[in-house]
Amino acid sequence: MIQALLTSLACLTLAYGSAAASKPNIVLIFADDLGWQEPGFAGSDFLETPRLDQLAREGMVFRHAYASAGNCQPSRACMLSGQYTPRHGVYAVGSTDRGPKTLMRMIPVPNRPNLPPDTMMLGESLKAAGYATGFFGKCHMKDSKTGKSEHAGFDVIQHSKPGLNSDDPADPKAIFSITNAACEFIEANRERPFFAYIPHYAVHARLEGRAETQARFKDKPPGRLGHGHAMLGACLADMDTGIGMVLDKLKALGLEENTLVVFTSDNGSPHVTNEPLRGAKGGYYEGGIRVPMLARWPGVVSPGSTCDVPVTNVDFYPTFLAAAGAAASTATLDGESLLPLFKGGSALQRQAVFWHFPGYLDDPVLRGRDPVFRTRPVSVIRKGDWKLHLYHEEWQLDGGREKLATNRAAELYHLATDPGEHTDLAATDTAKRDELLEDLLAWMKSTSAPLPRQTNPEYNSKSSGKGGKKKKQAGKD
Repeated sequence: MIQALLTSLACLTLAYGSAAASKPNIVLIFADDLGWQEPGFAGSDFLETPRLDQLAREGMVFRHAYASAGNCQPSRACMLSGQYTPRHGVYAVGSTDRGPKTLMRMIPVPNRPNLPPDTMMLGESLKAAGYATGFFGKCHMKDSKTGKSEHAGFDVIQHSKPGLNSDDPADPKAIFSITNAACEFIEANRERPFFAYIPHYAVHARLEGRAETQARFKDKPPGRLGHGHAMLGACLADMDTGIGMVLDKLKALGLEENTLVVFTSDNGSPHVTNEPLRGAKGGYYEGGIRVPMLARWPGVVSPGSTCDVPVTNVDFYPTFLAAAGAAASTATLDGESLLPLFKGGSALQRQAVFWHFPGYLDDPVLRGRDPVFRTRPVSVIRKGDWKLHLYHEEWQLDGGREKLATNRAAELYHLATDPGEHTDLAATDTAKRDELLEDLLAWMKSTSAPLPRQTNPEYNSKSSGKGGKKKKQAGKD
């Protein structure tokens, strides 16, 4: 009897071990405000990221990766819900009416501070698939009676205060306390599949770095991209060191071969130029939404490979479920699994990716469209090498489709030849403009994308904006 019981227990242990081994561990490292070519692997010769560069050599670099929104909070909401902004209503940090009210032609769609309570979050889906789940770092959305936070579904949670600077000279951005907590979680769950989500506060303002790291950049020339921001260099280098600690922990525990590691950022940079891309954080030109991204998964992703297929962070949710061999989520997911690209494929099933922002963000950016706002209400589509912006003030108030030739409602760019969005082709390639416009309008209808519908009674075209209410955010969120 006892021998039979021991044999049964042994069989169950072997079965569980086999099932656990078949599921890869997943580590998602999320930088804050890191621009598309600021890591060394992405092009910078001033900023130093040796451990990320190592990951790039060992994995795949995505050269057309995007955040699903132009700034922090909505980007995270999209990634962890797997849904575009119209489905959850998180469009901005705090408010969608940021800037001089007298220069807003329309009343913006209100912003949600958190995710709808019926949202099935990524952490919840991976936990249901048998994963231990840990959250280590920045959380922008809190639980309330009317909504969910990013923490939903995580077993272990450490550090959640937005914009944290620890004021500890040895760890000024909490990089190493976040990293140590993540490493402890990884070690504690080394015998079962785990999902470790590590959203850093770096490199969001206030930029800080350890004194010894700052010294490395004090007198360093800015390099060919003009990235000569010494404190950004120190902050990013410290984060890179923290990332290396996670990689070393995986290797020391023998978990490296069965772990998918994904690294990316939540939006474009507000710190240094994003050129040759146009714009910066908060806007929907390429500089605001294109981000660095890489993935390493030994035996699946070929070392030193690259991918030029447009991908966005809403793709992570279905990708991780597919990697885990989990049943399809009952949630509505707007992304697509990237496993075919990981395995060397050159295309996905979808034809386009989308963005929707029905509000206003203050503080203009270099080569922006507007002298006051980073963006006004806009929806965007990228389809193949083409990208179209539809500005809703002009679309609704200045004649719409019939006046497209003159009202500036639509902007069209061919990114393969014009990645910096210098030459608007909307008036010359009308066939391509209309094709993307129809696709964008159809997507907006399918997602019930809300639009500002009312003109703003406070609007004054002659106003300087100086008397308008302007909400300032730390780090230009």
